[in-house]
Amino acid sequence: MSETSGEDEDNEGPTDIERADQSESEQLLLGWRKPNKMPSLPEVHASIPVPSPHSPWTKKFGAFVGLGFMISVGYIDPGNWATDLTGGASFGYTLLIVILMANFIAIFLQALCIKLGAVSERDLAQACRDAYPRWVCYILWLLAEIAIAATDLAEVIGSATALYLLSNGHIPLWAGILITSVDVLFILVFGTHNFRSLEMFVFVLCAVITGCFVYELAAVKPNWGDVGKGFIPKGKIVTDPAILYNAIGILGATVMPHNLYLHSSIIQTRAYPRTGAGKRMAIKYGSIDSSLSLFVAFFVNAAILILAGAAFHYGTNPNPGVASLTEAYRLLAPAVGQRAAKYLFAVALLASGQNSTITGTLSGQVVMEGFLHISLPPWVRRLITRAIAIIPAAIVAGVLGNEGAGKLLVLSQVILSLQLPFAVIPLVHFTSSRKKMGRFVNNWTIFLLAAFVALLIVVLNMYLIVVSIKNNEFGGAGDV
Repeated sequence: MSETSGEDEDNEGPTDIERADQSESEQLLLGWRKPNKMPSLPEVHASIPVPSPHSPWTKKFGAFVGLGFMISVGYIDPGNWATDLTGGASFGYTLLIVILMANFIAIFLQALCIKLGAVSERDLAQACRDAYPRWVCYILWLLAEIAIAATDLAEVIGSATALYLLSNGHIPLWAGILITSVDVLFILVFGTHNFRSLEMFVFVLCAVITGCFVYELAAVKPNWGDVGKGFIPKGKIVTDPAILYNAIGILGATVMPHNLYLHSSIIQTRAYPRTGAGKRMAIKYGSIDSSLSLFVAFFVNAAILILAGAAFHYGTNPNPGVASLTEAYRLLAPAVGQRAAKYLFAVALLASGQNSTITGTLSGQVVMEGFLHISLPPWVRRLITRAIAIIPAAIVAGVLGNEGAGKLLVLSQVILSLQLPFAVIPLVHFTSSRKKMGRFVNNWTIFLLAAFVALLIVVLNMYLIVVSIKNNEFGGAGDV
C-alpha cells in the first residue's frame, strides 16, 4: 500500500493552488468581450528575469526596481516646471501641500495601473479594446493620441528651451526642437532589445535632475521653517481664486494620462510567474518601487516651487510675476548669487525634457498597439508619434518664435486636462470589476477612494478649463 501511495504522490496532477489559479484565469477570460491575442510591448514582454515568490525580498525588489523611474519622469516634465514656478513665485510656499497631495494621488493611480497590468495581462489600452465597443475604443484611442502628442509637445519645447538658454540664444527654438528628435534613436537602439538599458538611462537622467536641485537648494538657502509651514493646509487655497487656479493647474499637470497607459504595460516586462502568488508579488514590489520613485519626483517638484519662492517671492528682489522657463533661468543666478545655478537649472530642464520624450514615445507605442491591435515595426510607430509633436512645434517656433512656443506649451497642458478623465475612469472601472480582476478586485475602501479621486480630477480639470475659457487664457502665456 505504501509503495502504491508513493507512486500516486509522484504522479499526482496539479496542486490545489495550481488548479485554483487555472480556474481563476479561465473565469477572468469570461470577463472580457474579446481575448487578448498580443502581449503588451511584445519585443520586451517578460524579458527581465524575476525570482520565485519564495525568494528573499531583496532579490524580488531588485527585479522590479527601475519601473518607477520610467513613470516618475512624467511627473517632473517641463509642464510641471511651469506650474511649480508660477506657484512659488506668486504664492511662496503655500502650494507645497498641493504638490504633496497630488503626489499621493499619483501613487494611488499608478498602483491601480500595476494591478491592472499584472492581473489582466493587458495594458490599459488593450483593456479598453477588449472591454468596450469598437466605436468607444476609437474615440478613446484618438483622445489618447492627442494627449500623447500634447505631452510630447511640452517636452520638446522644454528641451529646446534648455538648448536655447545654454547656447545663449545661438540655437533657436526651432533648431533645438529638431535636435531633441535624436532621442528616438536611443529608443530604437536600446528600448527594443534591452529594456534594462533604457531604465538605466532614464535613472541616470533622473539622478542628474535631482542632483541639480540639491545643489540649487543648497545655494538658495531657503528658510526651512517657512518651507515646513507650506505643508500645512490653508483655507485661502480654496477661498482665493488665484491660488485655487494655480493649485488646480498643479494637480492637472501632475497626473499624466500617458503614464497610466505606460505603467500598466511595462510591469509586464518582468517575467514573474503568471500565477496568483506571482501576480501578488508583482503588485507588491511594483507598487513599492513606484511609490519610492514618485517621492523622488515629489522632491523635484517641491524643490522647483521652493526655489521659485525663495528667489522670486521672498528674495531681496522679489519678482512674483516670473512665470516662464526663460525668465526663471535668467533671474535665478543673480537671485541666489551663484552663476553655476543657472546652468544647472538649464541642464536639469534638458534632462527632464529628454527623459519625458523617451517615455512619451514609448507610451505612443503602447496606445497604438493596444487600441488598434496593429503590428507595425517599432521604428515606424515611434517616428510617427515623434513627428506628430515635432513638426507643429518646429513650425510654430520658427514662424512665431518664443512667444508662439509659449502659447503652444500652455495649450498642451489644457489638452492634457481634457483627456485625463478618459484614462482614469476606465482604470477605476476595470480594477473595480470582479469579473475582470477576480480575487485582486478593489475592495470597497479602495473603490470609494478611487471613485472619489476620479470625480475630483474630473471636476477640477473641468473647472480649470472653464476658467481658462472665461479668462481667455488658452494662449495667454508669454515667452517660454
